This record gives sequence, structure tokens and C-alpha cells, in this order.
Amino acid sequence: MSAHKEGDPTTLKRLYGRSQGKKLRAGQQELVDTLLPRIAVPEEGPITAERLFGHDCPLHFEIGFGGGEHMAYRADLLPDHGFIGAEPFINGVAQALTHIDEGKLGNVRVHNGDALQVLERIPDGALTMLYLLHPDPWPKAKHAKRRMMNDGPVQMIADKLKPGGEFRFGTDHPVYVRHALMVMQRFTDKFEWQVTGPESFQNRPSGWPETRYEHKARTTYGHEVWYFRFRRR
Repeated sequence: MSAHKEGDPTTLKRLYGRSQGKKLRAGQQELVDTLLPRIAVPEEGPITAERLFGHDCPLHFEIGFGGGEHMAYRADLLPDHGFIGAEPFINGVAQALTHIDEGKLGNVRVHNGDALQVLERIPDGALTMLYLLHPDPWPKAKHAKRRMMNDGPVQMIADKLKPGGEFRFGTDHPVYVRHALMVMQRFTDKFEWQVTGPESFQNRPSGWPETRYEHKARTTYGHEVWYFRFRRR
């Protein structure tokens, strides 16, 4: 993967953020040591449903799954679909592994690292759905180039989604909302915003569970949360 030019959001090729927080509990560390290697996304080569799950199936990809609540919910809801999640924060990965283990979810594969490095290895047109929920807003203008919602990543998302596939984006940060919609306005030939009015993005759609992060944003900080759905043309 080539490095992007600093300051040019159209060439963003890696994500930024911390990778380690507090020390893992013994049970979490055991899952990282034993379960993660069994369900980890291969480090090299193309990433296909057949390679990951042994058969063809609809593929979903979640960028930065946090603690994995959303990914686990969706995987349990759609057992015949395959789910790929990428998260650089090992503590979040450990939480997700707990959900996967407790739910006995055999249709999930996990990458502890940069989502873009996985996404670029998925064949074009292979994804049914892609999720980007509450990404780091990088609110300072000088850090805007680090946001996932920029031309380069959105073009890659468009390439990987099949026609009729869906891109779901959620945030509680007003600056990110404005920035994201500005970016998506440049991709109207690729995506159709699934909106009929304010209720379309102010109310959580069916099948979109509330995560702990979202609940905290709403109840502790009083933030409004927005939900966006874009269909690949």
C-alpha cells in the first residue's frame, strides 16, 4: 500500500488512531491468543467469501467496529451472511471476540489493524454492505485529511460494493456530518442517498442496533445522532 501525500484527502491510504488502551483482562487475553488467530483475516492475498468461509455468501464489512456490538448483532441476525470487521484498537478487538465467543458466531472474521489494507484486497463489487459507524471525527481542520470520509476511501467503498449494495454511516459529530455530506455530494454518480426527509437520518433504521458508544454519546453528552444510508448505483 503506497503512502498518501500529507494534506491530500483524496489519497488517504491509512487510518489513524490509538491501538492499545488499558491492560486486557485474563479472559480477554486468552481470546486474543486463541480465538483471534482462528478467525483472523489472512494477512496476504485476495479476500473472498470462499476463502474466509468456505462458500459463497453475501459479504459485509465494518470499518472500526469499536467493541463489536453492532457487528455481532448483525452477524447473529444474518447467519447466512459473512462479516468482516477491522479495528486497530486491541481492547475493542478483545470485546468483539467476547461477543463472537458467547454468541458462537462462525460467520465473522476479524482484522486487528488498518481497515483500508483489508478493504483494498476485497474484489471490486464483492460487498453487500459496508458500515462506518462513529468514526473518529478529527475535528480540527488540520486533521480533516485523516477522516475516513474523504474522496479516496469513499471511492474505494464505491468500488467494493456491488450494485444495489448499501453503505451505512453514522455519527454524533456535527462537523463530521457536514464534511461527510460534502464529500458524498461528489459521489452522486456512485451513490443514491436513501432519504425522504429528516426522519430518514434522525431515527435509527431497522436492524441498526445502538452501540455502547452511541448510547453514551446520547445519554452522557446529550449528542444528537445521525444515521445515513447510501445505495450503490
